[in-house]
Amino acid sequence: MMNYICSDCKSRYLLESKKWKCDCGGLLGLKYEKEEVDFSKTSLSRNHSLWKYIDVLPFEREDVWQDITLGEGDTPLIKISENVYAKADYYMPTLSFKDRGAVLLVAMAKKLKVTRVVADSSGNAGTAIAAYGARAGIQCDIFVPDSTSSKKVKQIEAHGAVIHKVPGTREDTAKAAIAMVEDANAFYASHIYNPIFWEGTKTYVYEVFEQMNGELPDAFIIPVGNGTLLMGAYIAFGELMASGQIAKMPKILAVQAEACAPILQAFMEGKNTVEPIESSGTVAEGIAIAAPARGTEILQAIRATDGDIIGVSEESIIIARNELALKGIYVEITSAANYAGYLRYVEKYPELKEQQVVFPLCGAGIKSN
Repeated sequence: MMNYICSDCKSRYLLESKKWKCDCGGLLGLKYEKEEVDFSKTSLSRNHSLWKYIDVLPFEREDVWQDITLGEGDTPLIKISENVYAKADYYMPTLSFKDRGAVLLVAMAKKLKVTRVVADSSGNAGTAIAAYGARAGIQCDIFVPDSTSSKKVKQIEAHGAVIHKVPGTREDTAKAAIAMVEDANAFYASHIYNPIFWEGTKTYVYEVFEQMNGELPDAFIIPVGNGTLLMGAYIAFGELMASGQIAKMPKILAVQAEACAPILQAFMEGKNTVEPIESSGTVAEGIAIAAPARGTEILQAIRATDGDIIGVSEESIIIARNELALKGIYVEITSAANYAGYLRYVEKYPELKEQQVVFPLCGAGIKSN
């Protein structure tokens, strides 16, 4: 039996309920029976996608996902320097890591016979939902801030989604989307609120584990806006620990743009909750989240891994993007924050130079204006 479960009051809801939060206001997690991945089989699999990890995904082997997949996952791990690797998730069908979560979320919507979904995004998640929605024959209404890169907007529209540009902040965009969800009783295909999305993003860690010959790096550098990759990674750590395939969790070294860093502020102040801030705006639009809904869970995950979080300047993000490009890697501006974060972490923790570190290349350079 698969259920949403409230993180606060522990109430359970069927997936058919279209719930996106608990009646008590709490946020939802996902509860279902999982097996463990047999990596001796996945390493030989002809399925070069994230679906080779079906044993830890909320679907059957023969299921609706087979008609929706675009071959997402199994992205390269690129050596940057002696102990540093970058996982090139911009190799995904819609050119960002958000495909990992979107394919699962849309496949589940299709399985539940949903005909219309609503999503809000700074661009990449909306693109991914629109692309897989098109494959599934599901109408998509995608809400984005009116400051979103025109290239991302065109990509969303190309997949046939109805786009709604919202003036104001990323939080204003979310409010507009939620209003439509409630008015139309639509399925909220939210990468923030629907935990099915994280079931996809956790495959990032499973792939790294396999690519590093049954080991994980000492640390994962992870960008944080709403925390979809971070939460997925933390779930994967827990599953690999529970199955005895790792003995210790890697550190989560989170990165925020200094110009919009509410989680960093809460972490530095020793708080367990994240207070909304006034964002001064950042070139890293993908992590420009002034009021992260999952802030408490993000803080818990960072601390549980004995991790840390830092901020990076606007100038350092642009410099990092240029440096990556001169290594043959052209990423969108938000992704460059991850490399800028690594460079700052090495200054803060010189021992990292001797440890294995992985950071994500979340989106392709052509997505940025």
